[in-house]
Amino acid sequence: MDKTKRQITKIAREAGKLTVRMMREEGIGTGEFDLIHLVRHSPGISQKEVSAELNMDKGATARRVASLEEKGYLVRTENPSDGRSRFLYATEKAEKLKHSKTSVETAFYEWLIEGLNENEQDEFARLLDILYTRSKEESRKGFSQVIKLLKQEDEICG
Repeated sequence: MDKTKRQITKIAREAGKLTVRMMREEGIGTGEFDLIHLVRHSPGISQKEVSAELNMDKGATARRVASLEEKGYLVRTENPSDGRSRFLYATEKAEKLKHSKTSVETAFYEWLIEGLNENEQDEFARLLDILYTRSKEESRKGFSQVIKLLKQEDEICG
């Protein structure tokens, strides 16, 4: 039985809704933000690599990149070794967008815990840190323990 009732996921989803709403005000959709995020973390990535990483067809990737370039979030430079491909880089405007998303999430989470007293906030943060650390460790191990549990559950349920 899930004692958490998946509430961590549900809270994150609500934060996501607010973020999407605020991003729309800046003229950016979630798919565009995912592409900007990828380019920010992989400067010089090619459109072909973006397509593969985001599981998008080449045409859709090209249209989205062109739109983001037009909006001032991305720049394309020629690949000197292959005149047909281009390297993608995030602009300063894209960097500010990142901070905008972070600030929206921060404001939401700060608002959310305002209903707790100082001791409750500290204890919540301590417990959350334990859970986050545990989740990152499991992720780094390829989710081996969780996958094992799921397989055992499948065997029991038959």
